[in-house]
Amino acid sequence: MADLYETLGVDRDASFDDIKKAYRKLARNYHPDVNPDPKISDKFKEITAAYEVLSDPDKRQNYDIGGSGFAGGGFGNAGFGFGDIMDAFFGGGQQRGPRPRMRAGQDALIKVEVDLREATFGCDRELNVETAIACNKCGGSGCANNSKPRTCDICKGRGETQQVARSILGQVMTSRPCANCQGLGSVITDPCGECAGDGRVRARKSIPIKIPAGVETGNRIQLSGQGEVGPGGGPSGDLYVEIVEIQHEFLIREENNLHISIAIPMAAAALGTMVNIQTLDGVQSVEIKEGTQSGTTVLLRGLGVTKLRGSGRGDLIVHIEVTTPTKLNKEQSELLKNFALLRNDVPGMVQIHSNNDQGFFGKVRNAFR
Repeated sequence: MADLYETLGVDRDASFDDIKKAYRKLARNYHPDVNPDPKISDKFKEITAAYEVLSDPDKRQNYDIGGSGFAGGGFGNAGFGFGDIMDAFFGGGQQRGPRPRMRAGQDALIKVEVDLREATFGCDRELNVETAIACNKCGGSGCANNSKPRTCDICKGRGETQQVARSILGQVMTSRPCANCQGLGSVITDPCGECAGDGRVRARKSIPIKIPAGVETGNRIQLSGQGEVGPGGGPSGDLYVEIVEIQHEFLIREENNLHISIAIPMAAAALGTMVNIQTLDGVQSVEIKEGTQSGTTVLLRGLGVTKLRGSGRGDLIVHIEVTTPTKLNKEQSELLKNFALLRNDVPGMVQIHSNNDQGFFGKVRNAFR
């Protein structure tokens, strides 16, 4: 006789749930109603007999110590009830009886665009969404003229119908949702003309929302109970608002910090000056120190994006690019030549930076590190 554990394809230390799960899977494949092949029928008898023993603690213990495990030497009905057959074919643990007519509504997701200023300081919005709302005409019941649903004549309110099929084990009864009432156990004989018995209709509604400061693309705001109303006037689901941040014209966001790039003339960089830049907080003055080089940054603290979790704001980082003049006229060229002579700048001469130099290439190297 084949090993019962091998028959079900489980280990010898398998739990009851593992044994039951294995049996259900095999029973669906080898039941004679599924495959009338005589060999398949014999296989079904084997796995059923194995399950009869291994699902019973006493029989399993007897089998593990060398006994047959079978009561009376046969395969009979001891320890193997009709409920096990039903569980094997229909999943077991399923709720019996009619399903409720009133059910919870679906959640909904919409995307809302905000600009950088709105993301930084927060804002109030009014959302206009199309969704399912309770039918005003019937109050969500789906019935017209204050009528009530009537018990289904087919399933007598059970929400399911039963069919009897013959198998090698005798008659097997199966249950299915009632086609007449869709498993509800009752039918609406006088449906509402507005919602056709569903208890809800499609409509547009306005929903106020407060967008907090510091949001960014991908953040979601949950509005409880603002989703779709459920069938039969059931409770509403939730509405999720996903933020999409629009790229700013000249400010670049990096988490809570902002970056801005400005270009200044070579003379202004050499002599130093004050420049005005536009920020989210209005015009700000920035000092350009004497001898400023391209790639220099100036930090303006607290002018970045509000921190969504925490307090305060990030910083605004000003990146300075020094522009070299082009298309010089004769007078300008002469002035620059005289300037070079005064500085002893010899044409064609270059300065090689060492690896330890913190000049331009040193800054580039450190940036990659």
